[in-house]
Amino acid sequence: MFEQALQDDLSLLALPLYLAAVLLEAWYAHRHHLNRYRLGDTLASLSMLVASGIVELLPRLLALTAFVYLHEISPLRDVVGRQWWAWLLLFFLDDFTYYWFHRANHEVRLLWAGHVNHHSSQYMNFATALRQGVGERLHKFLFWMWLPLLGFDPAMIITVISVSLFYQFWIHTRAIGRLHPWIEAVFNTPSHHRVHHASNVRYLDRNHGGVLIVWDRLFGTFAEERDDDPVVYGLTTNIDSDNPWTVLSHEYRAVGRDLRRATKWSDRLRYLLLAPGWSHDGPDKRASVLRRNAAEGQTHADYPAKTAM
Repeated sequence: MFEQALQDDLSLLALPLYLAAVLLEAWYAHRHHLNRYRLGDTLASLSMLVASGIVELLPRLLALTAFVYLHEISPLRDVVGRQWWAWLLLFFLDDFTYYWFHRANHEVRLLWAGHVNHHSSQYMNFATALRQGVGERLHKFLFWMWLPLLGFDPAMIITVISVSLFYQFWIHTRAIGRLHPWIEAVFNTPSHHRVHHASNVRYLDRNHGGVLIVWDRLFGTFAEERDDDPVVYGLTTNIDSDNPWTVLSHEYRAVGRDLRRATKWSDRLRYLLLAPGWSHDGPDKRASVLRRNAAEGQTHADYPAKTAM
């Protein structure tokens, strides 16, 4: 089963298709003077892809080992096989899991430090989709540990995770506008994901879904792309660097500086566990606070959030 789980990971099989899509989109953007790619930014994105693949090697092997063990001790392992209903149920459970994993990466600063490099590009294109969060690879699979306990075998879980990631690649684009309202109501679309990559206060920490957008609608994290508030991509204070080490590590270093500044252990824990933007000796710049201040008439410039400190 361990070997089959590795074989059922579709990510490596899709990589040539991803790179071809990047080249095609970049060529089209260049031909039509759309300013949607920049070479240094694209190379930084590809370097994050390589780094994430390297960092994920050991956590993935450990996770697969844990998946196999948890599946073996599951009381449901002989009930849940590979029936059509099991695949359908697993699709929804995986997407639900991804939503909370992704949301946690935005609302817990230590986890955000491992995810922020995915948001550090000021462009929205297929190369940005490959700018994977590197540090998040260390904790990612912990969120999926409950699924083998429900009787789903590791190969099924890895396959569904891969299908979800394949879907999410194609929503990293500005080339597709809003789709039919019924599609926009149910699925995560390019329009919804443009919102997710925005630095506008209205859009911060919104639209965390993988394939489906229904979880955001259900749990209050949905925001619609608006023509009167065009998306501004990147961080609210951008790092303005294509150096791979800077892209990868800047928020970890910022967390370290804040931990050294804090004088109480309770504040150090808050720096690690509260949302990005909390400070023990300055204004609260968390996204929820920024939106409340904006609603009360404050400006975006007065309250930068999720900075690259």
